[in-house]
Amino acid sequence: MPNDIEHVYSFAPLDRYSLKQRLLIRAADLAFYLLIRAIGGTMRYETEGWENFENVVSGGRQPILAVWHDRIFASTYFLRGRGIVVITSQSFDGEYIARFLNRFGFGTVRGSSTRGGVRALVEMIRLMRRGLPMAFTVDGPKGPRYVAKSGAIVLAAKTGNPILPFSVECAKYWTVKSWDRLQIPKPFTKARFIVGTPLWINGSSSEDDLAAKLTELQNALDDLVAKGQEWRGGRMSATG
Repeated sequence: MPNDIEHVYSFAPLDRYSLKQRLLIRAADLAFYLLIRAIGGTMRYETEGWENFENVVSGGRQPILAVWHDRIFASTYFLRGRGIVVITSQSFDGEYIARFLNRFGFGTVRGSSTRGGVRALVEMIRLMRRGLPMAFTVDGPKGPRYVAKSGAIVLAAKTGNPILPFSVECAKYWTVKSWDRLQIPKPFTKARFIVGTPLWINGSSSEDDLAAKLTELQNALDDLVAKGQEWRGGRMSATG
């Protein structure tokens, strides 16, 4: 792997943290990795619209995957090992998140909407031009929940690669009391991984055009969630 790409798939140094913080980061990294691997390994996924992903790749482009933050647990396991690059925040939490994502074969770029965001976006543009796929939790890192932000839109406009909105619906899950109400799948649950149609953005688009595309992305994600909930509701009725 070229040196200018290899770093995104490697653990970042923890020199700026105290010994206690380094131990906590390593412990949290392993705990989340093992939890996701243990539960994800029991899940039974089915897909809808996966041909949209395959068509983008076979057409010589790389996808910019977009999902709501509450779906990251099931998404991480399904998309593991594909070399997809994501943004993680420059914070204590971001350190262990980046490390367990690296264990699953994801690349990480550091930054967020509040710190280092522009630098991270520039790095993502560079990496996409080297042929790497990207992913965004478009309402992250801290919300508002289910309100899309513009990072994926800008990246698509700058690179010519399409946004692929997607959602994951688990038949059974727990909900964490966090801003995003994170969904933790229950072991052995079924899950439906639903990919929407590609959203292409012209590099010469005006600000109004970009705003309209952001609304289109918002609506696409809302529709995918509704489609997943309909699937889940049908399963509950059939078994209930």
